[in-house]
Amino acid sequence: MKFEAFANKVWLATPTMHGNELTYITEALDTNWVSTEGANLERVERLVTEKIGCKYAVPLSCGTAALHLAVKLAGVKPGDTVFCSDMTFDATVNAIVYEHAEPVFVDSEYDTWNMDPKALEKAFELYPKTKAVVVVNLYGTPAKYDEISAIAEKYGAVVIEDAAESFGAIYKGRQTGNFGTYNVISFNGNKIITGSSGGMLLTEDREAADKARKWSTQSRENAPWYQHKELGYNYRMSNIIAGVVCGQMPYLEEHIARKKAIYERYREGFKDLPVTMNPYDRETMQPNFWLSCLLIDESAMCEQIRGDTESRYQTAPGKTCPDEILELLAKYNVQGRPIWKPMHLQPLYEKQPFVTVSGNMRDAEAPEEMTDVGADLFQRGLCLPSDIKMTPEQQDKIIEMVKYCFE
Repeated sequence: MKFEAFANKVWLATPTMHGNELTYITEALDTNWVSTEGANLERVERLVTEKIGCKYAVPLSCGTAALHLAVKLAGVKPGDTVFCSDMTFDATVNAIVYEHAEPVFVDSEYDTWNMDPKALEKAFELYPKTKAVVVVNLYGTPAKYDEISAIAEKYGAVVIEDAAESFGAIYKGRQTGNFGTYNVISFNGNKIITGSSGGMLLTEDREAADKARKWSTQSRENAPWYQHKELGYNYRMSNIIAGVVCGQMPYLEEHIARKKAIYERYREGFKDLPVTMNPYDRETMQPNFWLSCLLIDESAMCEQIRGDTESRYQTAPGKTCPDEILELLAKYNVQGRPIWKPMHLQPLYEKQPFVTVSGNMRDAEAPEEMTDVGADLFQRGLCLPSDIKMTPEQQDKIIEMVKYCFE
């Protein structure tokens, strides 16, 4: 084997601090505003609304909290059906279940790996009374919002945009975080801009923003004492977390540019391999390139079998699979990841409806004959190291490791 392990681990995606974050944190400490009020919270609202171009931003403890409040604002009640992107992290779905609603998973498309508008149309034919559609911008690539929004409007459903992974991405000239009635971004530790944690709910509706603020403060009424008429949550962002985000915000475009350079370096390095990178429409979309992902051509896949927690593969000349590549990277101190396992394949949600362009797979007489794009992407795809602190020399070595797997 011609490779040597990296002395320092090359990570998938880690926070990149620039130093001025400490200015805002220190101000919070010096002024004793370390809890859920303070100047940093006011600043971060202004910075985010100006960047995204929305009217109201509600700072919250995490993106999941923002998703939960978005579902509540959409009027979702127990027993309601809510359509949800199938290819996502389970926080997206959990927010629906918190309100005791029924998630219905909508299959992905190969064009963007996001929710397939044709599958969404089929879902509405099957479940026309659905209240809301939660759409995820996977790995920083916008979904096809013109088509998705038009379909949702036809059926009177509310669109919730899960832009947790796509802060700074653009679709047809507009920042993501603008395409739903309620929208969500995340400042989790691995996101393109981080507060170590935290998230935001974005909306054009002042009444909705005020409701979200109230719910996030345990639904405290405007009274001299603690007065409560409805269920609330402790979902507020702290002034310290807001300070970290304030310090990060000036570097958003720089982070995006560096992420894009990583994506393009991989694309160029793999041009002679039977693979493709996570796709997007170059005419209408400017992703933030949060994670660079690889999809192996079906003809170049060796045999790979995955169970719930374990997998195995059989090597073959000229072929490979995600698990073989990930195993080799890990051997040399490099972190990669499988792409999100679709929600309809998760034990927690395996009984929920799953709609493809052909219909509800759960009701199909021969489900193995139906299209399942998400399962195919999961089988053939992986996330490559996309940390902006990775050097070009480190990335070149990683490219060579991936090439080796195809020998």
